[in-house]
Amino acid sequence: MIVWSQEHPPRRGNAPGLPEIVAAAVALADREGLEAVSLRRVATALRSGTASFYRVLDSRDALLDRMVDAVLGQHIPPEASGKWRADLAAVARNRRAMLCAHPWLGAELAGRPAIGPNALMHHERALAAAAGYADDPTAASSAVETVLAYVLGAAARELAETRTRRRSGLTHEQWRTTVAPYLQQALNSGTYPHLARMVHQATDLNADERFERGLACILAGLATQAP
Repeated sequence: MIVWSQEHPPRRGNAPGLPEIVAAAVALADREGLEAVSLRRVATALRSGTASFYRVLDSRDALLDRMVDAVLGQHIPPEASGKWRADLAAVARNRRAMLCAHPWLGAELAGRPAIGPNALMHHERALAAAAGYADDPTAASSAVETVLAYVLGAAARELAETRTRRRSGLTHEQWRTTVAPYLQQALNSGTYPHLARMVHQATDLNADERFERGLACILAGLATQAP
């Protein structure tokens, strides 16, 4: 049965209710990653027994569905203004902030259909943002998918860089100093002329600047394809 069509019994005694279970699971995933989340671990965090969980959740997958929708509910995009570039940009920035705040979420959104009430509201707000771009629903949906795919990739890169720095224990400047001799040798070989030009001449953008420049390119490209 679809988890969203199930009716859950009321809280019994001091047993944690569904909102408390989901909130504890989200907090655990934010701290330790999604692989740390199990009904047993969440029960331990709430000082409860797992048996009480099965009154409201029948599996870990059901818990994951609830976790995803709970986080989506904390980051509902703003209502559309009717200016499609600004509105789609707002959707993109909202999605990036959410993915960066919850590093486990991107893989879940990419790997499982999100159809909870908050997920549906995200779809609704995103399509409303694209309504000013195209009256045709196919074109509007395609525009939303393009923007969100860019955000997912950009956030994945940003999170990967953060994980690498944490694993190495080095700051960004320390890491660059460590790899500089190897990269300099490779660039001096003449095998990578375009890469060498980028390293020596391109402006070193921070994560926000990189994201905004890429987003501007996406929106400009969409403008050329507008019906």
